[in-house]
Amino acid sequence: MPIPDDVTGEEIDKDVKQELQSLPKGLAEDVSRNLVMVARLIDEDPEGAYGYSRVALRLASRVAAVREAAGFAAYASQKYSEALAEFRAARRMTGNVDLWPVMADCERGLGRPEKALDMAGAPEVQKLDKAGQVEMRLVAAGARRDMDQLDAAIVTLQSPELASNSVQPWTARLRYAYADALLAAGREGEAREWFAKAVESDKDGSTDASDRLAELDGVEFVDALVEDDGDSDNDSDGDVEVVNSEAPEAETEPEPAEDSVDDDGLDDVGDVDDVDGDEGDLKS
Repeated sequence: MPIPDDVTGEEIDKDVKQELQSLPKGLAEDVSRNLVMVARLIDEDPEGAYGYSRVALRLASRVAAVREAAGFAAYASQKYSEALAEFRAARRMTGNVDLWPVMADCERGLGRPEKALDMAGAPEVQKLDKAGQVEMRLVAAGARRDMDQLDAAIVTLQSPELASNSVQPWTARLRYAYADALLAAGREGEAREWFAKAVESDKDGSTDASDRLAELDGVEFVDALVEDDGDSDNDSDGDVEVVNSEAPEAETEPEPAEDSVDDDGLDDVGDVDDVDGDEGDLKS
């Protein structure tokens, strides 16, 4: 697959570069450039990223970083069985538990939410850092929703991390998932509150919380295309008009009497596996 000339391979993470030092120099450079392309494309062109990951995998299948990159490219392309196999291979090579939440989410993608919940209660979860434990909680809540256990999904997301006022990298996604679960359960007022909190913490626009909030408030955005009739100097083509779709209807003016004149509106929980009731997204 073609790689732009500006991609040198030096852009990769230093830890990955160190892993590739076990390869001959020319081969390491080729693998590095393909991994850079995976990282560039994975969000906007998952299939393209997947293609480059397969090239890297063919060149260096015994490098854990390559197996992990191939797993994420397959995951982004919704090839969950393949992604799970690659993640398992990477974990065997490194002994690292960091991939545990995304492996559980692959089980969800394969239609096995019960397996994902089993993984949420496994000892490996206790070895995850705080970010990993939050990801695992999100996956577990998603599995509960897959099983139509909305109340349990809501309880699963209730945690010290959700209640905290400090903003962490996972805060917006956690609040968003909680709001979405509340809305699915018909608790619209609470959902609106948590979508608003998600907006406050979503500085990089990682969720569509602002759109969901506007939708709940009955606000929609439409293009106001105003024709120029030649009598006005005002060019308003392309402007955006905010419309409140829930505005009250105008009152009907009563008909004048004959011969008259018109005048002109959290409780903390323990570990994920403590939930006995009822998304990534990671998986959405």
